[in-house]
Amino acid sequence: MPWFVYLLECRDGSIYTGITVDLARRFAQHAAGVGARYTRAHPPSRYLVAIEHPDRASASRAEHAIKRLSRERKLALIAQPPPAETLATGTP
Repeated sequence: MPWFVYLLECRDGSIYTGITVDLARRFAQHAAGVGARYTRAHPPSRYLVAIEHPDRASASRAEHAIKRLSRERKLALIAQPPPAETLATGTP
């Protein structure tokens, strides 16, 4: 089953990064305030990008790498997502 690393734009303009196997369900959870603590305080407005990964471990490594990026680098990633294999190595 594929996993996804996703980036959400929150209503305040911030960017949230997470992982899931079901994008629609996870967005609904965030929107309802039952997702992550961050999105309870900063409700999401839309998905910016979702990148498919073959397994949870790969998605988790990519999530960690993306969370360390600056906002500018995240926006560049959204504009031109790299292959999942690149993100899984922790070097986006």
